[in-house]
Parts: sequence; structure tokens; C-alpha cells
Amino acid sequence: MTDPERTNIARFDPATLDWNKTGGLIPAIVQHAATRQVLMLGYMNREALDASLASGMATFFSRSRQRLWQKGESSGNSLTIVSIEADCDGDTLLVLANPAGPTCHRGTISCFGTGDARFAFPASLESIVAERALADPATSYTASLMARGIKRIAQKVGEEGVETALAAATGDTQECISETADLAFHLTVMLKAIGRGWGDVEAELATRHADAKRDDGAAGED
Repeated sequence: MTDPERTNIARFDPATLDWNKTGGLIPAIVQHAATRQVLMLGYMNREALDASLASGMATFFSRSRQRLWQKGESSGNSLTIVSIEADCDGDTLLVLANPAGPTCHRGTISCFGTGDARFAFPASLESIVAERALADPATSYTASLMARGIKRIAQKVGEEGVETALAAATGDTQECISETADLAFHLTVMLKAIGRGWGDVEAELATRHADAKRDDGAAGED
């Protein structure tokens, strides 16, 4: 978890929430931090929220089992919190998180269907890479690549980039698509290895777009 993310969590004050209004249980809507796809709805009491803030891992109160449960405690499909915000009335939470594996017990990314198809696969790929990175390097290419370190991963990204460019230059469109898929996979592994993800890339592109719009507006005033 990056420092800005820890700062956001550290400054959240549970005392600002209206616990009495909700009977001590506050709904927590969880969104994918990269795609903003809604992943699930859970409930937090004060103890669950305190545990979430302390660990950085989404922890809820189970109404059926009447106890705290950290998402992924049995399945491994955890939710690493990026930020927590309260709504205007202080009785609902919005949690941005990075999932490790599928969020739903049915094996899907979201408990609410497939969501936005434009972003679903990159999020799935990140989850797959995160899961396979923990596997046995003897049986998993992803795990073996991660075990060899960032220099080897970066080398593979370079190799796949060159192969993609050559396929495009020679006009082999199908090979270009295939090599682009290989490049996307290895880029995902590289981002995982440095503790980042496609959400960070998206944020950088959004910042550049906003800067370009400001520059265009300033130029138009001359």
C-alpha cells in the first residue's frame, strides 16, 4: 500500500459517523479502486471499521454469524483498502479496494453481475496475476517470473514490446494482436512486481488529459 493510500486511511475518523442512526451497523459499498466497478456490499460495526483501518484489509461484521470477518480469511480473495469515505449523512461508507481474486463467492469479480465490460478484463487480469504470483514457481510461469525478479520481468516486457512492434510493421495484424496480449500480460506482471497496477496508469493518463485541457484553455485566451 502506497503512502498516500495509508494517509487517506489514517486520517479517517470513525467518530464522525452516525452510528446511532444505523443501529451500530453501517453499510459499506466496495468499489474496485482501478475500475470503479461495484464489487460488494457489506456491513461494518465500529470494531470492524477499526480493524479495517488498522490492517488496511476490508473487515466486516457478519449479521448471520454475529462476528467480524476479514474478506478472504478462508478463500484468500482479500480486499486491500485504498481509501474510505463517508457519504454526506455519515451513515454509509464507500470503500475503494484492490481485490486479490474474485470478490463474490460464486467466483465472479463482482457480486452485482459483470459490471462494465470495458474494464472488467484488466481487473480480472490483475487478480489472476496476483493469485498466480503466490503459486509454486515450479508449476506457474507467473510465479517463476516473479521469483526471477524485476530485471527479468523488465527484459520480458522489452522482448514482447519489440515483437509487437515487428508484427505491426510487417502488417501481420493477427500476430500483432497476439503479441499485444503477451505484452499486456507481462506489463501487468511488471506493475504487480513494483507494487502498482493499471489503476495507477489510468490515473496518470487522466492527469495528463486534464493538464492538456488546461493548457488548451490557456492557449485559447491569448
